[in-house]
Amino acid sequence: MILTDELLLNYKRCRRRTYLDVHGNLQQRDAEKEFLGKLRRESRTHIKDVLLGQSIVYQRPTVSRRNWSLNAQQTKSMMQQGVDCIYGGMLALNFSDWQLSTRLVNSDLEATEELHLISNPNKAKVKDLTFLASPTLLIKVAGNSNFGDWAYLPVNIKLGRRPKPEYKLIAAFHAQILAGIQGIIPPKSQLILRQHDSYCVNLEYWLPKMQATITDCIAMLTELDEPEVFISRQRCSLCHWYNHCYNTAKLQKHLSLIPGVTPKRYEYLTEQGIETVESLAKINSSLVNEMITEEIINQLQQQAHSIIKNQAIWKSTHKLEKRLEIPTKAIELYFDIEAEPELNLDYLLGVLLVDRQANTEIFYPLLAEKPEDEGVIWQQFLNLVASYRDAPIFHFSEYEVDAINRLAKLYGTPKTEIQALLARFVDLHQLVTKSIFLPVESYSLKSLANWIGFEWREQGASGDQCVCWYDRWLKTSDRDSLTSILRYNEDDCRATFHLKDWLVNFSLQS
Repeated sequence: MILTDELLLNYKRCRRRTYLDVHGNLQQRDAEKEFLGKLRRESRTHIKDVLLGQSIVYQRPTVSRRNWSLNAQQTKSMMQQGVDCIYGGMLALNFSDWQLSTRLVNSDLEATEELHLISNPNKAKVKDLTFLASPTLLIKVAGNSNFGDWAYLPVNIKLGRRPKPEYKLIAAFHAQILAGIQGIIPPKSQLILRQHDSYCVNLEYWLPKMQATITDCIAMLTELDEPEVFISRQRCSLCHWYNHCYNTAKLQKHLSLIPGVTPKRYEYLTEQGIETVESLAKINSSLVNEMITEEIINQLQQQAHSIIKNQAIWKSTHKLEKRLEIPTKAIELYFDIEAEPELNLDYLLGVLLVDRQANTEIFYPLLAEKPEDEGVIWQQFLNLVASYRDAPIFHFSEYEVDAINRLAKLYGTPKTEIQALLARFVDLHQLVTKSIFLPVESYSLKSLANWIGFEWREQGASGDQCVCWYDRWLKTSDRDSLTSILRYNEDDCRATFHLKDWLVNFSLQS
């Protein structure tokens, strides 16, 4: 078995994903989402920019990382020769050498924590274990290693904006494998992040944590201890096991499908014997502790009641005599933005104009076909909304407000004009989450609109997919990609319109 840094990275984020990557049925994996390919391309571009920007001169193995065994041999040979900088190399360590490196590392650090050696009742399961690392760079420094009066330190170039814990864990993993190969622990393990800023990982802190994680991961994989499913949409949405795990969770009626049930809350609830939506509906305040307050218990209970009854219910904190403050005017505007985060660009400002007196609906897709046209569509948007000064502007989530403030600052729009504009904004997501429980698995626009009967024309489309479509348009001038973006954005605006009308009717009928 091979334990790679990618498997370890995924283990830090989701233990179940690592298990399925090793033992799962590959036919149950989803096709890779286009957005993941885009992220990989951006990562490669970022690495090249760093290498060029810092004038890093490097050599690389002649074989690709696909042939990891030969690549690792060549990498070690280059280290023995004293190459100043190695790019695209691989480091491999067998099980017995890993155990030796663990003792070496902890001895060098004078560690006082427990020595995390890998043990297993069935030695045959771990004796053929190989640890495989792919640091971006290996930099030669002064030292006293197996190679001579030099040693190497690992450098990892990442697209992230901050040094995430999983980055630090992998940096420690690379450092220990290097220690096992060169006979001494590297003086440091370095991260270079999105803004080309450098960060040194505290190996004294992270090496023991990494060793403990490795020990747990190996135990899970060798003992076939499949982790329980837990659906967390923000983390799970891009995973190639998402549909497999989601279907498993649906079959089990898993509590993670209930909004508000976080991993820590789930762990506490199951310890108290609460494992079904029915038992969650009967939860009482005796379970209050420092992790789960009486307010949270009340919210979880009401959410469970909504799901069981399959109907919307007012939050207990909402006063029925106070109707939802949702303006209804002769003319209303529904607003949604499509953005390209990598370019810091809001390239589509979609506005649906609903004229209730004339019974008409007109969609205005203010589109920047080129990034430099963002200022043009911003002015078009200001002109459009200024033509209907009494019309409320409905949107879903905080992004639209943040984007308006960014665009106003970027293009010098007077503050008084923006303040007057934002005073017309009505955030339906905020209204829903403050007032109502719905029998849904999340409070996203798509989930809420689907529940009230609205359907998007572009099946499987998402904001991430729109980013890919726009990227494709910029590179290939594929106008079908623009058409798909416009259709999706219009449907987002129409879904917001349908949700607003549903909320008004619900408020009037209650």
